[in-house]
Amino acid sequence: MDKRTLPPGPPIKLLQTYLYLRDPYAYLRNTRDKYGDPFTADVVNGTVVLTGTPAGAQQIYGADPDTYLPFGADAMRPLIGDNSILMLSGPRHRRERKLLMPSFHGDRMRAYGETIRRSALAAAERWPKGQVFPFQESSQWISLDVIIRAVFGVDDDARVETYRAAILEFVAAAVPSILFFPFLQRPFLGRGPWVRLQKARQHGDFLISAELAARRSRPEEAGEDILSLMMRARHEDGTAMTDAEIRDELVTLLFAGHETTGIALAWAMYWILRDRQVLGRLLAELDAAGERPEPEAIARLPYLDAVVLETLRLYPIAPDGPRTLARPLELCGYTLPPGTCVAVAHALLHSDPAIYPEPERFKPERFLERKYGPFEFTPFGGGHRRCLGAAFATYEAKLVLATLLRNFRLELAEPGEVKPGRRNVVLGPATGTRVRFVGPRKAGDPA
Repeated sequence: MDKRTLPPGPPIKLLQTYLYLRDPYAYLRNTRDKYGDPFTADVVNGTVVLTGTPAGAQQIYGADPDTYLPFGADAMRPLIGDNSILMLSGPRHRRERKLLMPSFHGDRMRAYGETIRRSALAAAERWPKGQVFPFQESSQWISLDVIIRAVFGVDDDARVETYRAAILEFVAAAVPSILFFPFLQRPFLGRGPWVRLQKARQHGDFLISAELAARRSRPEEAGEDILSLMMRARHEDGTAMTDAEIRDELVTLLFAGHETTGIALAWAMYWILRDRQVLGRLLAELDAAGERPEPEAIARLPYLDAVVLETLRLYPIAPDGPRTLARPLELCGYTLPPGTCVAVAHALLHSDPAIYPEPERFKPERFLERKYGPFEFTPFGGGHRRCLGAAFATYEAKLVLATLLRNFRLELAEPGEVKPGRRNVVLGPATGTRVRFVGPRKAGDPA
């Protein structure tokens, strides 16, 4: 690739990879400030041209879907397999996306509302009263419980714990070094991160295969969980998903929804408890909704929605969303050749003061004062590869926050400002958002 056709950017590939892994938010800001927008980041798993402007986002997200191939496919394959929607492109990607999309929208959400609420209440029962604990541990417990029950369709408590242990083993084995340094994807004398990942994956595959076999032996017990919907789904030609396809999509949903949702909830709780006015306004809205409002009524509460969106703006879980060019692309005055990777830097776009005045402030009201376009607010990406689970994720976040804040009193136990820190593959609050459980709460109690 002739790098003279690319925007400017820093040299030294290994250094750029290290800086990005350590703190992608700071890396993106510092590199943009030095080299302008767009800029080129040369990291070990690809050369990426990034932009954080609405015009750049529109050029990337508005391009023909066949312009792109998946980014980092070789690195991701050991985690999510060949059949994940993240690994597909062209007609097969569109076919798979069309098949899966109904599971995450409309009436399907109602089937998951009570599951989410019960998971949140179960997590609160585990809180130590009067003691400080990292809320992110609780929020990730909730998000995993929801995945096991609503996605995998496992509801027996003993089996839930079996799945929980297997999934946590798999997630812990998926260390960032394996993804960013593919040469580590081999055994070293039968030890090391690659061997641990393979063992964890085999264990998870066994559980999924056993679950599929059990479901097929009892078709009359099929539920409304996402696994059941996948098993019933049919392509236009009448064919069903293969076991391998179902497995890979389940694992994709696991990685897309476990740590990410837990982290978003931890950030939201940090910002809410940090600002008494935000907390007071939110509690007033929740109390006014009644003693036990339906999940759909909670999801429609305007200020709660604004709180969740503002959380996703300040620290988007994915600071950027790269994809690989299959054909040339005109981007911000550059003609980028095939093989180049391009990305919208969500973290830069969301901190543009021309779009978001006082961008460093947590200000949910901004989402009540105006509606942001698809090239201004992109926490779930955009275009034909926008996250399928976006509606599910925001629905879950709103129900969890409403359930916990409406029924329990929590205090923030952070003496200073919390910064992002590496949380395995993604980033979250460096401290996990430390809170103290004060006790139960009744409607009308002060913030």
